[in-house]
Amino acid sequence: MPMKLELWSDLVCPWCYIGKRRLEAALARFEHRDEITLALRSFELDPNAPPRVEGSLAQLLADKYGGSLADAQARQAQITELAAEDGLEYHFERAQHGNTFDAHRLLHLAAERDVEDAVAERLLTGYFRDGLAIGDPSALAGAVAEAGLAREEAEAVLSGDRYADAVRLDEQRATALGIRGVPFLVIDERFGVSGAQSADVFLQVLEQAWGERAAA
Repeated sequence: MPMKLELWSDLVCPWCYIGKRRLEAALARFEHRDEITLALRSFELDPNAPPRVEGSLAQLLADKYGGSLADAQARQAQITELAAEDGLEYHFERAQHGNTFDAHRLLHLAAERDVEDAVAERLLTGYFRDGLAIGDPSALAGAVAEAGLAREEAEAVLSGDRYADAVRLDEQRATALGIRGVPFLVIDERFGVSGAQSADVFLQVLEQAWGERAAA
């Protein structure tokens, strides 16, 4: 039986994208990579956000956390540099922030169509690099169509409530597991790794989990 990895994350979380890339780097070095399944799980950092949040992301963060705009921009610059070290391109000044619930619903559709990772990558690069409006149905449908989903099917999902229960179930499981922040990796429902750890740390935990699994 494959070892099951589940990664809880949000599509507007810069550390989640970094964590995903570092986990992938660890998996590329993991001896038993072909005996692992990886599923992306839904988590909303701001479930009450409207479809489109007006203003810059830096100003939004400054207002939310009580710092200055300059401090928020400086922090974004630091994260941009860190992301670049993992091969990611961030342009926070382009970000069109909004509610991610519909985007998560499309990820569940993508998982059923075996294009989950391609769709996740398109949405992540869209938001962090291209200025994709993450809460806009039309923008979402167009983006996922570029990653292997039929636009008509994506639009049908977005016009109804399909996969809403699946998103809520992911979030309920996160609560039950004590997950309060993302990214958060769960291995075989036994091991948990919080945060965007280095590839070396992810690899160490994978090897530990595999070893204990083999010894059981």
